[in-house]
Amino acid sequence: MVTVAAFYRFTPFPDPGALKGPLAKLCCGRGVKGTILLAPEGINGTIAGTREGIDAALAHIRALPGCADLDVKESQAAEMPFGKLKVRLKREIVTMGQPGTDPNAAVGRYVDPADWNALIAAPDVAVIDTRNDYEVAIGSFEGAIDPETARFGDFPAWWAANKSRFAGKRIAMFCTGGIRCEKATSYLISQGVDDVHHLKGGILKYLEEVPQDDSLWQGACFVFDGRVSVGHGLREGPHVLCHACRRPLTPEDLERPDYEEGVACRHCATKTSDADKGRFRERQRQIALARRRNATHLGRSEPDTPHFAPPRPETTS
Repeated sequence: MVTVAAFYRFTPFPDPGALKGPLAKLCCGRGVKGTILLAPEGINGTIAGTREGIDAALAHIRALPGCADLDVKESQAAEMPFGKLKVRLKREIVTMGQPGTDPNAAVGRYVDPADWNALIAAPDVAVIDTRNDYEVAIGSFEGAIDPETARFGDFPAWWAANKSRFAGKRIAMFCTGGIRCEKATSYLISQGVDDVHHLKGGILKYLEEVPQDDSLWQGACFVFDGRVSVGHGLREGPHVLCHACRRPLTPEDLERPDYEEGVACRHCATKTSDADKGRFRERQRQIALARRRNATHLGRSEPDTPHFAPPRPETTS
């Protein structure tokens, strides 16, 4: 089994560029793959490898300034869910585009998974899913509000247009691993919302700790790696990724006449040209050839940004 670790930490990095080389060298030397984002506000990533490799990578990251209390969620995968390692420098580790929003200064009240059900069942609580539309489409909490955003940076505009709906309500927010809620709750506080809560550790921690019989979660949780989705107990879900538009597909979607592996699915079949589909078929042919040779196709799509949504740099949590 492969160990998968999702992590983030908001902490000032005066020179994130100086951290990139040593971190990449350590991970490559240990066979660790995945995506790590570095920015002046901190670090965010999902990596996979052997137990020893992940332990070494996390020890290196925890030794970085302010990262001793790094927030980590671990799970298992049957095979390596990443094709390569990417360590990237970004303006933000999760892109919201609101310079005044600082999770180090103010965030909402953390709610442990064991206490989440009681909170969201209260009649004076509005539950908001801060994830993107393609994530919400395969699973969410019962009764949660879907902002129908294509990227996290759209959330402030959605809130501005809808905030009157929540007058007199307590706000409970959740996301995959917790990082987006750090910014979303901080943003709401900056907008004058006082009573705002968020699920500590995100959906991943809830699915890990809350028994399925007691769970209010419905469906699967999209994850930003080759597993595509996980369910209760963080078991790998049934979804696969369309490598044309990078949206999650159910087993039923694969039976539709508009599905062609690596080329088209129900989400994108009418949105690409014949020339696009020709390129996708050639890419799929190369992927199949690499599989037969037991090799990795270096051009393989990573599950981070759908082609038909605005670009979104965040790749985890």
